[in-house]
Amino acid sequence: MSTAVLVIDVQQGLCEGEGAAFDCAGTIGRINEVTAKARAAGAPVIFVQHESKGGYLEHGSAAWQLARGLDVQATDLRIRKTTPDSFLKTELESLLRSHGVSKLIVCGMHTEFCVDTTTRRALALGYPVVLVSDAHTSAGNGAIGPALVIAHHNATLTNISSFGPRVTAIPAHAVEIAA
Repeated sequence: MSTAVLVIDVQQGLCEGEGAAFDCAGTIGRINEVTAKARAAGAPVIFVQHESKGGYLEHGSAAWQLARGLDVQATDLRIRKTTPDSFLKTELESLLRSHGVSKLIVCGMHTEFCVDTTTRRALALGYPVVLVSDAHTSAGNGAIGPALVIAHHNATLTNISSFGPRVTAIPAHAVEIAA
């Protein structure tokens, strides 16, 4: 089973300022740990970047750039998206097919939006998902804080069985990627 790592929306604009996601530095460090394992195994690493037509996260802006501290290599792949679903109106699915990918490892920002939506869509498309339980994050919301958002999604996504493929949530240090 060929595996790819999806790093969703780990962009500078989501890591700074008043709306910064929770524990960005720690999350980025754990993402770097997982992507290093992927590269060592020869697995594709795909960075997904959200963009808007203007203003916040506008393509090419400082906020749109991948976050400082994120280890990005020339061999890594990139996808641009405009919705919370990394598959919708992007080339992600065809890219995965062309690399023979049949399993995804997912990490990134924001847990309750793009990580959740992309994970559910991956399941619907037949991809089992490893959700890196300590390498996705959120800024929280008016109802619950970021730690609860993360914990809630680790529990909720792993309980979805109706798609067939399942989500397994494991911490970065336990992620194994076969060569």
